Amino acid sequence: MSQNAVIFDMDGLLIDSEPLWQEAGIETLSTYGVKLTDQQYHSSTGLRTPEWIDHWFTYFQVDTSYAPLAISRIEEAAMEKIKLRAQALPGVPFILDFFRKQGYRIGIASSSPQRLIDLVIDKLGIGTYIEETSSAGTLAYGKPHPEVFINCAARLQVKTSHCLVFEDSFNGLIAAKAAKMKCVVVPAPEVFNQPKWGAADLKLGSLGNFNELLLHAIWK
Repeated sequence: MSQNAVIFDMDGLLIDSEPLWQEAGIETLSTYGVKLTDQQYHSSTGLRTPEWIDHWFTYFQVDTSYAPLAISRIEEAAMEKIKLRAQALPGVPFILDFFRKQGYRIGIASSSPQRLIDLVIDKLGIGTYIEETSSAGTLAYGKPHPEVFINCAARLQVKTSHCLVFEDSFNGLIAAKAAKMKCVVVPAPEVFNQPKWGAADLKLGSLGNFNELLLHAIWK
């Protein structure tokens, strides 16, 4: 049997950075007279910052000439907030140790810039677990396009059909399935009961709830 791999999203899955991205995004949009609701924000999680800004600038009819500055402001603010305040989410040490013991290769595929991926790996002290990373930051398309996951599988030297993805966003779930990968979702509590998660192979409340029986059930 060919070796399997597990690929983790990062923001909102391994580290509690999503509220900090939300803060940075809402603060930045407010400078353009835009007030974003929590529901609106959650509808656009998983997008890269340029696509996120394009989406909401178009929706609220903000002059797109301001987009490059807005993108820079969000990313710099989020980086600083994450560096100072973000913490590992429940189950992170457990799940990484679990898959290392299972003999899986381990990667991270994120919409965030590579410099943020590197910062989070260092902040969480998980560098000994992570073999490869893939950022959608410089790709032509981000999630829900599958390229960032396909690239990560290639770097791990594992077939996409032998990859299991852990995600917290719907855009990430769609990207993983489009890459022909299995996908476990760990949605935020406020969106946990939404029916859209039925597209996943498994839904969990925490990374710490995963186990060997569930792993075998996914690959059946």
